[in-house]
Amino acid sequence: MSVQPGYAFSGLLVGLAVGLTGVGGGSLMTPILVLFFRFHPATAVGTDLLFAAATKTVGTTIHSAGKTVDWGIVRRLATGSVPATVLSLLAISYFGINSKAITTAITTALGVALLLSAVSLLFKDKIVHLIARRYPEFGETNSLKLTVVVGFILGVLVSLSSVGAGALGTIALLVLYPRLPIVRIVGSDIAHAVPLTLLAGLGHWYLGTINFTLLESLLVGSVPGIIIGSYGARYAPDVVLKILLGIILFLVGLKMLTH
Repeated sequence: MSVQPGYAFSGLLVGLAVGLTGVGGGSLMTPILVLFFRFHPATAVGTDLLFAAATKTVGTTIHSAGKTVDWGIVRRLATGSVPATVLSLLAISYFGINSKAITTAITTALGVALLLSAVSLLFKDKIVHLIARRYPEFGETNSLKLTVVVGFILGVLVSLSSVGAGALGTIALLVLYPRLPIVRIVGSDIAHAVPLTLLAGLGHWYLGTINFTLLESLLVGSVPGIIIGSYGARYAPDVVLKILLGIILFLVGLKMLTH
């Protein structure tokens, strides 16, 4: 076991953020690896995907045991995300993982996904209420087909950036299924993230973009971080934490687009 202290500490910080706010895994980890540790964007994305698959499997197990996963929604999302993931991986393979086109595509997708995640985090309630007020029957009449479309978009974003399955997936499901309890929205989103990140991660593994030493160190740091953050969330002001995280994601997204 070869744990790198710097990577483990980064995993600890991201784990704390996830435990405190429920979001921020890929949104923080991937840009940290690119901007601070200077990893190639593809390596950062690929490694973070397997990192996410491992951590969210635990979350899915807990939600499934508590019967808070709507497997029908998960299947619809996967119907769109699986082919999108395969197509994205084929595109990466075709152009070459180290090509300028792919590097630019990954960096741009990461920046855009971070900005969208920031907006979703900061204005989630306002966005959901606005759509519900203007289109009261939106979720009832369009949910089935649009869930597949949402899955497709998430498949592309996650395969290229490892970001989007959390914040973006949750707000999309809140709009499409306004009558579903929040806990089932969250559980379904986490459950869908497992096959999505695992498939994308395995594809990146095949393409040679996984750094397993890095992955090991990140997991060593993130597990205690998530535990500590989850307990701390009981006492920390949730609104302040999410506003702070949203601002950080927005600034990092801008940095990635101008990087």
